[in-house]
Amino acid sequence: MSDSYVHPSQRVAVLADSQNLYHSAQSMYSRNIDYSALLEEAVAGRELTRAVAYVIRADAPEEESFFEALQDIGFETRIKDIRTFPDGSKKADWDVGLSLDAVTLANHVDTIVLCTGDGDFARLCSHLEHEGVRVETICFEESTADELRARADDFTDLSDRTEYFLL
Repeated sequence: MSDSYVHPSQRVAVLADSQNLYHSAQSMYSRNIDYSALLEEAVAGRELTRAVAYVIRADAPEEESFFEALQDIGFETRIKDIRTFPDGSKKADWDVGLSLDAVTLANHVDTIVLCTGDGDFARLCSHLEHEGVRVETICFEESTADELRARADDFTDLSDRTEYFLL
């Protein structure tokens, strides 16, 4: 993260796209994200206003303890049930919910940190910047869309320090 734009009085909101982070960490490293390290990096000594983790409930045995661990770390959890369609396909994502929360928080923070590599959020970055909000992204470079990196004010590559960011 570029220290020249980080000031202790900045108000920060951290929005973590847990599905995106999980699938990236699993596909590249077969490991999980250390959300304590992620939050510490995202806040970077500034004033944390909100930290929200967007998660999917898929009825996996360990997920409730994961949700509780996120809350213990300091994240609010937004939980959405996975939907199964008649053809057997499944879908669950938080793109709209995360975007709405970011737009709502824009008047209350100086910086929004998006913990995702999803290129669908590039347009959100443009909107937030237009509103005067600094946008930072944190994810793995290999799984981050070029358009998201181009739109964000700063990018932190989790791959640079996997020993810190992965369990």
